Amino acid sequence: MLTEIKSSFEKLIALYEAQRERADALAADLEKERAANEACRKQIDDLKDQVSTLELKGAFMSGGDSSSASREKIDRLIREIDKCISLLEKD
Repeated sequence: MLTEIKSSFEKLIALYEAQRERADALAADLEKERAANEACRKQIDDLKDQVSTLELKGAFMSGGDSSSASREKIDRLIREIDKCISLLEKD
């Protein structure tokens, strides 16, 4: 009877150790995947910034506009910004 209990206890300890090792491995995998996920999110943010930059650049260079037309667009944006600043200063 005591031998059976000892044997069952040893099996239980072995099962516990196996589950603990599995949990440790899963935790390590989870951390690795979180790091990969964060790297992908950073890459997505970087690519979004690049797209925004290219869209802005394309807006000034679109449709074969000459540099004077691009300059006019920039000047119009500057005037609009100046209007916004003056409105903010009034408040």
